Amino acid sequence: MKPSVYKFAAIAVAMVLSYVVGLQVEPNWSVEKTQLDVSLDEHGDKFYMFRGKPRHFHAVSIDESPLNPETFDSGAAPKVHESFVFDAGAPDGPQYSHLVAKRNWGIWSLLPALVAVALCWITREPITSLLSGIISGALILRLYDITGDVLIPSLATTGAASILVLYLWLLGGLMGLWSRSGAAQAFAEFMTVRFVRGPKSAKLVAWSLGVVFFQGGTVSTVLVGSTVKPIADAQKISHEELSYIVDSTASPIASQLAFNAWPGYVQAFIFVSGVSFLATEADRIAFFFSSVPFCFYAIFAVLGTFLLSIERPMFLGRGMRSAMVRSRTTGKLDDDDAEPLSAPELQGSNVPPGYRPHVAEFFVPLGLLIAIAIGTFVTTGAPNVLWAFGAAVLSASAMALCRGMSLKDLMAGYQEGLKGIVLGSVILLLAITIGGISSDVGAGTYLVEQLGSRIPWFVMPVLLQVLTMVISFSTGTSWGTYAVAFPLAMPLGWAVATAQGLEHPEFFLTLCFAAVMDGSVFGDQCSPISDTTVLSSMCTGSDLMDHVRTQIPQATFAAVIAAVLWTVLAWFCGP
Repeated sequence: MKPSVYKFAAIAVAMVLSYVVGLQVEPNWSVEKTQLDVSLDEHGDKFYMFRGKPRHFHAVSIDESPLNPETFDSGAAPKVHESFVFDAGAPDGPQYSHLVAKRNWGIWSLLPALVAVALCWITREPITSLLSGIISGALILRLYDITGDVLIPSLATTGAASILVLYLWLLGGLMGLWSRSGAAQAFAEFMTVRFVRGPKSAKLVAWSLGVVFFQGGTVSTVLVGSTVKPIADAQKISHEELSYIVDSTASPIASQLAFNAWPGYVQAFIFVSGVSFLATEADRIAFFFSSVPFCFYAIFAVLGTFLLSIERPMFLGRGMRSAMVRSRTTGKLDDDDAEPLSAPELQGSNVPPGYRPHVAEFFVPLGLLIAIAIGTFVTTGAPNVLWAFGAAVLSASAMALCRGMSLKDLMAGYQEGLKGIVLGSVILLLAITIGGISSDVGAGTYLVEQLGSRIPWFVMPVLLQVLTMVISFSTGTSWGTYAVAFPLAMPLGWAVATAQGLEHPEFFLTLCFAAVMDGSVFGDQCSPISDTTVLSSMCTGSDLMDHVRTQIPQATFAAVIAAVLWTVLAWFCGP
């Protein structure tokens, strides 16, 4: 039987199983309770900060709410799914909370993510795998109109539109313009003459840019990957190496040099009633920064890529070692059966006859992009990436036209850029959709319920690390994992520390916090359905699964070191 028949059979079995689960298994319901840090506006109305913006609400007594955790019936679907409540009997005055009804299908909640990840490994074809995972989740949810009930609602959102504008029109257009004008090649030649002397120095450029673009996530992967790719290609650096450096200096750096949106987002989830050093937003942000030195995975991930850059790695998996040998000895930047996400249109220069490239056509748009991103971050608290990339595209177009390129050639370059990035954009949108599906079927909620209450104090940081690694890997998002895990981990960590009389409860909570931060980053970085993983592959021209397969051993090595350190430090917190 041909391999394709086995792959089709695996997909068919997964779909039938998902359909049966949807028909036969009834979901379990639970209530997720998040304590709120409430303020009053000028009119005396109550609000709390949600993702950087004030959110007003009206609260009722917890005893009156149908979502009261003490009286909630987990076997029946609730009439309301969200409620804001206050507890007048709290020792420190009225305590406000946000109650949300969550459902899960037990172990079957993991099926959509498992289908997508397993098929990615088996078929090495991400679009089919992601679509299969989405359909699996839709069948469990009994949403049989896949287009109308799942894809369109997911794609018809501001977030999806932003992805299309940013990563398809703007990123693709900019890469196409740089290819047509020869700007990327001119930059590669400029750096080669003045700094790059071989693979080591070329990789150091990539690592340094990853540190400089400390905003993390998609911004870092796009900027670093698209900037250093021509330099790395000229020095015979495998796409597996480059994508690993780009990916491993994105979120890990953002959590270390956290002068970005991360502290403001995370602090909203770590409020614990009765804990004085987490009482206010300023307290929680200060706690975030005090925990940074104990985010050991992020530290060793960044250190590991630096040592790989100078070719003195702490640990090197067989796949990465093979890729390095292949590229240096044969010049093949990808494996023979690789399917790079970046199309051939973006792999080289397509300069029209008579046009002379200039390195300023690379530096000016890039400098404008960075200046606007940083400037809007300083002035508004969040980088306006759309403005930054839009200005870069406009400046690259204007410079090319002023230097003599015809409008026809300019638009041809822009169109080639769009064609070169369509596949990656589709995968990115599907990855976001399956992340939403995994959340809807309760994958994260189920894992937290199963593992959250069974954690001994001395291994609690490591178990929190493993829990968040699994959630983040299954959903492809670190920020989504924070929203699921922190409301459980922080109160649980404090309760364990006080109930068992730990000598240093604040430090113990710091270790728990760092474990959740790093476990989420690890899972996001290594997941084939993560946006940063997809973008790292897209912008460096790597095969998605080759990138995933070759980076996991190094990332796991760093995670193991972090786990050992957390365990040792947690032990010394004991009574």
